[in-house]
Amino acid sequence: MLKKTLFQLHWFLGITAGLILSLMGVTGAIYSYDQQILKWINQDSYTVQVPAQQVKLTPSQLYQTLVSKDPSLEINSITVVNEADASSIINIKKEGERRGLNLMVNPYDASILPSIKGREFLQFIQQLHRNLTFGPIGKQITAACTLMLIYFVLSGLYLRWPKKHSLKQWFAIKPKLKGRNFIWDLHAVVGTWVVLFYLVFAVTGLYWSYDWWRDGMFKVLGVERPQQMQAPAVGLKPENAQGQNRTLNGEKANETQGQNRTPRGEKPEQTANKAVMTAPQIESALSQTWQGFNQQYKNGYSSITFNVPKINNGKIEFSFVDADIPHERARNSASYNYTTDRIDNLKLYSDKKLNDKIMSSMLPVHRGSFFGPVWQFIAMLASLAMPLFFITGIMLYLKRRKQKKLTQLAKTHTSTMIPSNQDNTPAWLIIYASQTGVSEQLAWRTATSLQEAKQTTNVKSIQHLTLDDLKNHNQILYVVSTYGTGDAPDVAVSFSKKIMSQTLDLSHVKSAVLALGSKEYFETYCSFGHQIADWLNHSGATQLFSTIEVDDGCLEDIEKWNQQLAKITQFDLQSIQLTEKTFDLWTLNQRKLLNPKSLGQPAYHLELTTQADITWQAGDIAVIQPMNSDHRISAFIDQHKLGTLNTEQRLALKNKDLTNTPVNNDFEQLITALKPLPSREYSIASIPKQQHLQLVVRLAQAQNGEYGLGSGWLCQYAQLHEHIELRIRTNEAFHLIDDNRPVLMIGNGTGIAGLLSLLQQRQDLGYTENWLIWGERQKTCDHFYQQQLENWQKSGLLTHLDLVFSRDQADCKYVQDQLIHSADLVQKWVEQGAVIYVCGSVHGMATGVDQALKEILGETLLDELREHGRYRRDVY
Repeated sequence: MLKKTLFQLHWFLGITAGLILSLMGVTGAIYSYDQQILKWINQDSYTVQVPAQQVKLTPSQLYQTLVSKDPSLEINSITVVNEADASSIINIKKEGERRGLNLMVNPYDASILPSIKGREFLQFIQQLHRNLTFGPIGKQITAACTLMLIYFVLSGLYLRWPKKHSLKQWFAIKPKLKGRNFIWDLHAVVGTWVVLFYLVFAVTGLYWSYDWWRDGMFKVLGVERPQQMQAPAVGLKPENAQGQNRTLNGEKANETQGQNRTPRGEKPEQTANKAVMTAPQIESALSQTWQGFNQQYKNGYSSITFNVPKINNGKIEFSFVDADIPHERARNSASYNYTTDRIDNLKLYSDKKLNDKIMSSMLPVHRGSFFGPVWQFIAMLASLAMPLFFITGIMLYLKRRKQKKLTQLAKTHTSTMIPSNQDNTPAWLIIYASQTGVSEQLAWRTATSLQEAKQTTNVKSIQHLTLDDLKNHNQILYVVSTYGTGDAPDVAVSFSKKIMSQTLDLSHVKSAVLALGSKEYFETYCSFGHQIADWLNHSGATQLFSTIEVDDGCLEDIEKWNQQLAKITQFDLQSIQLTEKTFDLWTLNQRKLLNPKSLGQPAYHLELTTQADITWQAGDIAVIQPMNSDHRISAFIDQHKLGTLNTEQRLALKNKDLTNTPVNNDFEQLITALKPLPSREYSIASIPKQQHLQLVVRLAQAQNGEYGLGSGWLCQYAQLHEHIELRIRTNEAFHLIDDNRPVLMIGNGTGIAGLLSLLQQRQDLGYTENWLIWGERQKTCDHFYQQQLENWQKSGLLTHLDLVFSRDQADCKYVQDQLIHSADLVQKWVEQGAVIYVCGSVHGMATGVDQALKEILGETLLDELREHGRYRRDVY
């Protein structure tokens, strides 16, 4: 429940705040390199030609030259950059410019260079980043989204943590994944890459958002907070926190512009009586300070900024950045007493403790330059990646919503009427009978195709079909599957007994049947569909067209259905297709023989894992794509005299059906003619929380010694750590109830797999009213999962455990016999609301259990249980 709640909040906040965070990420990435961008587009302003045999003008000479050209010029500060081709920066007082105006000046002749272009654009980017250009309201929005970013990071890690463990699984993108799996992998893996960056962005960005957050940072890092601080708005890459102008390297040019500045340590009234300095005095003070600094400070500098003094108090304040600059805010500050020719109040950045460096360099920490240029570049890429999570999150949300909608329609056994066009076209009633969900899916897709042609449709599960439905519709389509050895799906049993047994007048009905089955069961292929067609014929219904058979979801067969519908409706219907059956790559990690020395065929416990984000529910099915063994491929090559094939050609034969193949010596034509091997299905014995998918597979072997297609591949030919192509098929008819009603589980042989998953889920939910009846041959050889079952019995998860070993008795008894023996208890459990699950072989066991339950409960009650989802089967 906690994970579900966290996930719901994660996606909800993601689709609401994701767009704003995306905008903040892109603008932050741009603004993090604002000075580099300005320098790139203003090279004529930031760099100059270095004259031969000429040195840069000193700050005093720059001041003298500029003031002599324009005596009205009020200079606030002078910045000199050590690089030979770097321009100097003069900050002057200008009406309307609160921080003054920066002039780029040639340091060799004091000529004014071109004005900086692009500042307005970067200021707009900055405002977008900080407050979406909406002022205080925008600031609150970006601040709230930044808090959400912290939640996204932490909840994303928690949601992903139980699923993956290896570094490759956590950090490697899997390009071979398709569809939703690839989108999720991109979202999760890239999200893991940027976790640290986003936490730094958010924690430091909130420094400018909330006073309580800023105070907390000072307290946590043990740094005394300055008395006066300005707090620009939140953002991933905010502007200079103190509002200082920046030079070529991004350092502070002047902190207060120098106008009417109160000297450090003096009160305003003390400075009021000080004499205002004349231009010659300023030139002399700057000259002394420049010479004194270079003589007394031997570590060099990258850039230095002198605040031009206005009051004659004997001091000039300046700041400078060392030659080996760690980042753009690693500033040193000092004052120079030109009356004593000494540097006073020298405060070096390098002398600060780490916590003090962090709190005094919040912007470099925020944008990443604090940790060096490589980190800053990666941080910029991480910031640019922000839209990726919004886009992939929206895509996952839409796919999840679409699937949820389809699932909801499938679960809702009520009519969904779509208003028809204005000419009162009769509605189509589309009835589906599905055991595994394929028929249901085709029914809804048929409805969609007809609705797109402005037809009214009404889709119903066959178990909810009434006589009134048949009387009130004159256009009925049946999409039905055949289950087991020619049986109707469980949901259709009631329809078969109650409606098909009646003699009805359906002469007003025009109908057609789409019958699903598998030719592997040739004797009963599509038999239930044909039973419905015969019943409709005997009831007087008009056949729209002959029954169409679909072999194992064959798209060509489905297209015939669509073509026939288009022909009789005279509409251009869209193609109807099943959801693409995409197999994921799983790794076979473990294979263990469960029944050594058994009288029966070997049974194996298999464990598989995948790097894809795939989940399933207890009761679902693993669909395996088998492969041919190397021996089988070699025999085929010899049989058709194909000569020596290269590795790629042999791999092309790996998943092809090599039986009943046309004789053709041209390899390319032969490959085209070969059909893929049919897939095989196995009940899943585990739940996702166990970190791997478990199967229980019986190795089938024919009299000629040939192994079964799927079991031979899984149990004999596939090597450990080899890739297995596998996909999950939702088996809703066998899903576990989500409440604490009692559960009676019955099975035999490898059918224990499906029951194990149900028990694992019941254990996870904390529901202990569970009764397992399971049978095999001999206790000494065939007691699958003995230790686990005994532990569950001791812990109380299994209220009752009845094991039936048929060969350990004089007269063979089976699970159905045990049911009869426990008839009173079975009745009691059913009266208490118990749900019955049966998993295993349809031959003998499932049929015998069904008959035993009829004897115990009565056929009417059993049909009611089936109809209300209290009698569920997964038999094969």
